[in-house]
Amino acid sequence: MEWLDTFWSTYSTLVLTVGTNILLALSIYLTLACGLLTVANAAFMGIGAYTSALLTIHADSPFLLVLSCGALLPALVALVIGHPTLRLSGVYLAMATLAFGEVVRIVVLNSEETTGGALGLNGIPQRTSGFDVALAVGLALYVLLRLASSRVGRTMIAISQDEVATELMGINVRAYKLFVFVFGAALAGLAGAFNAHLTFFISPSEYGFERGVEILTMGVLGGTGSPWGAVLGGLLITILPELLRGLGHYRPIVNGMILIVIILYSPRGLWYLVRWARRLAQPAR
Repeated sequence: MEWLDTFWSTYSTLVLTVGTNILLALSIYLTLACGLLTVANAAFMGIGAYTSALLTIHADSPFLLVLSCGALLPALVALVIGHPTLRLSGVYLAMATLAFGEVVRIVVLNSEETTGGALGLNGIPQRTSGFDVALAVGLALYVLLRLASSRVGRTMIAISQDEVATELMGINVRAYKLFVFVFGAALAGLAGAFNAHLTFFISPSEYGFERGVEILTMGVLGGTGSPWGAVLGGLLITILPELLRGLGHYRPIVNGMILIVIILYSPRGLWYLVRWARRLAQPAR
C-alpha cells in the first residue's frame, strides 16, 4: 500500500525508536515492580550497544548472534555486580548503580583503540528492522505479562510492599531481586543492540546519567502495576517531543509541564489512570 510505504519512509526511525524505548521501559519496570531504585539500565544499554557494534564491525557476525551477545553480556555483568549492590536499598542502591554507570562510561572513554573513546563508533551497519523490534517487544511483553500474573509477579509485589515480611514467610528475597536485576539488564542490553544498529553511530555520552534518568522516568510515568504501564511510559516519552516539535524553543517547557501534570494527577502512573477511565466507562450494574 502506497500510504503505508510513505508513512514508513517518513517515520520508520521514530517507530523503531519507540520500540527500543519500550524495551528500556520494560527493563526498568522489572526492578521498580520489585521495589528496587536503580539507575544502571543506561550503562547496561551501553554495554549491549558497544558489544553488538564491535561484533558487527570487526567480526561481521550474524545479527541474531549480535543481539544475543548484546543481551547476554549485560546480564552477566548484572549477575556479578548484583550480589554486592542488591544488599543496599533506596537511595544507597541508586548511588551504587549510578557509580557503576560512571565506571562503565570511563572505561569506554579510556578504551580508545577498541571503542573509539570520546569520538565513539561510526559506520555501524543499519541492521535493525521493524520486524526484529516488533518481535522482541512482543516476546518481552508476553513473558512479563505472564510473569506478572504468576506467583513470581505476586512475590515481586510483596517484596516491594514489605521486604522483611516477605522474607519471614520463607521466600528467598535476594534471589528474586537478583533475577529481576539480571532480566532487566538483558532487556536494556537488547535495546542498546537495536539502537546501535539503527543510528549508525554511538558514543559514551548517549548512555550516561541523562539517559538513566530518562529510562527511570518512563517506568515512573507508566506505573509499576502492569507491563502495559511501561509500554505507555516508553511511548509517551518518545512521542511527546515529536508532537510538540512545532513549539520551537518552548517545547522543553511544555514537555516538562505535561509530565508534571501527569505525575501530580496520576502519581501511580498512566496505567492506573487508564484502568480508572475504563472502570468509569463501564455501565453500572
